[in-house]
Amino acid sequence: LLALPESLAILTARAADPRGYGRILKNNGRVTGIVEQKDATAAQLKINEVNSGVTTGAAGLMRSLLREISPNNKQNELYLTDMVAIAHARGVRVGCVVARDAGEIAGVNDCAQLAAVERRYQFERARALMEKGVRILDPARFDARGHLVCGRDVSIDINCVFSGEVALGDNVSIGPHCVISDSTLGDGAQVHAYSVLSGAVVGKNAAIGPYARLRPGADLSERARVGNFVEIKNAVVKENSKINHLSYIGDCDIGADVNVGAGTITCNYDGAAKHRTVIGDDVFIGSGVELVAPVSVGAGATVGAGSTVAEDVPAGHLNVARARQRSIADWRRPRPAAVKATAKQARKST
Repeated sequence: LLALPESLAILTARAADPRGYGRILKNNGRVTGIVEQKDATAAQLKINEVNSGVTTGAAGLMRSLLREISPNNKQNELYLTDMVAIAHARGVRVGCVVARDAGEIAGVNDCAQLAAVERRYQFERARALMEKGVRILDPARFDARGHLVCGRDVSIDINCVFSGEVALGDNVSIGPHCVISDSTLGDGAQVHAYSVLSGAVVGKNAAIGPYARLRPGADLSERARVGNFVEIKNAVVKENSKINHLSYIGDCDIGADVNVGAGTITCNYDGAAKHRTVIGDDVFIGSGVELVAPVSVGAGATVGAGSTVAEDVPAGHLNVARARQRSIADWRRPRPAAVKATAKQARKST
């Protein structure tokens, strides 16, 4: 049809619910026009062949048809679709191609329709991955908003969101409610529930979460472990090292076989610049430790719980940097009434 210079072709679909769409008018199988929802008669509203909004034809022909459009309708608007009826009146051939799937040409006029189209798109992406062997526990609760590449035997639980460039190796397992963007996960890596990864590199058989956060520059080697409520930013964590609980590791290099205790913080920002912490292989960091960067802890060293480390720790040493504990007898805790009385007395004296 389009080989003819004086012809138009429109893409249509047969909709189960045609509400909101322009209806295709035909006479003896030939297209005679398109009528919009608000201008259609009761009989025309029963037509289920609808306009997709795609019309093709020679540019010169379409320009001449558009010049004849007038706002002669209930909405007092210029309808581009009126050029179909104008073409028919001129004797121009108008043909149509019916889409195989009406969902592919679905219109979006409100947020509900946008959500429906998005969900359909996401289901198709999920189905394509499942056909390649990816186990998606519920494709209705899956979102890939970027480019997602999966290896063999990958498992993705419900309500996970992938954005940007994400690559999952073989046998990767993603728990429920995870958000992963611009990250690469090696074979056998596990991301447990409610974890957030952004700009991270995760090595083979590493484990993340639950409730962990990897920020840009987080680089975990093979079998590294980042547990619940741990945040990693711009830090390298080498093989077999683990940070299991409630810690912040920023601007840091951690060697292999390191244990970082709960509540450890790398104090990397002095108010003007970021500084780096370096922790050697086989280091043991006790719970509640603050590492004030720039600082280094040598290989095989141990840092006692509750320490604030502001100077380098030599390799193999035990470092304890905390105030001496004291017990004061007969000490009385201030009471609210006594505090108020003292404040009142102070005001009177001034």
